[in-house]
Amino acid sequence: MSPENRVMQDDPSLNPAMFWVSEGESLWNVKSGEKRVACSSCHGDAKKSMRGVATQFPNVIQGKLQTLEGQINQCRVARQGAPVLPYENKELLSLTVFVANQSKGMTISIKETATNKADLEKGRRWFNERMGQLNLSCAQCHEDRAGLKLGGSSIPQGHPNAYPIYRLEWQTLGSLQRRLRNCMSGVRAQQFEYGSPEMAQLELFLMWRANGLPIETPGVRP
Repeated sequence: MSPENRVMQDDPSLNPAMFWVSEGESLWNVKSGEKRVACSSCHGDAKKSMRGVATQFPNVIQGKLQTLEGQINQCRVARQGAPVLPYENKELLSLTVFVANQSKGMTISIKETATNKADLEKGRRWFNERMGQLNLSCAQCHEDRAGLKLGGSSIPQGHPNAYPIYRLEWQTLGSLQRRLRNCMSGVRAQQFEYGSPEMAQLELFLMWRANGLPIETPGVRP
């Protein structure tokens, strides 16, 4: 990150993503769905109940690997009687970034367990498997060539600890899955679908790979 981007990210008065955090806080307390239940009705004060949650997702819940977005949608359907929100929807991004922001500064703590081992191995496979017409893998860019230049920009290590992020290129907030789909498009590969098991598995491996890094959500990137 450039010093300018770092300053923008770390100063709440300059970070444009804080608008989404504020929106998420408002949505947290709004009664929604047929059951007219708010997130706060079950979880109370997010500053307490959601502290540390983002450091442990994706997570296997009731036998299914869930991303943070997936778990929010699961709660909406089961607890609120509300419809699923699609990825990149403003409400889902706002709730996700608000929840993740409660863990800011805490370190990622994804561990391999008996319940997530199979998904973690599949995520490792997606990370290392060549794909697309350019026949490139995630690892070839974000491990083998991390720190080098591509089109004048530094190649990052590909860590997910700041998502959802505000990208200056997008001029809006976006999820990790949006960024992953951008990469797949860049190597001319068929993109994994939003919310697919493959996406969740790749997210899990990336979070496991980033163990020990602090949550920076919401991040700011070029």
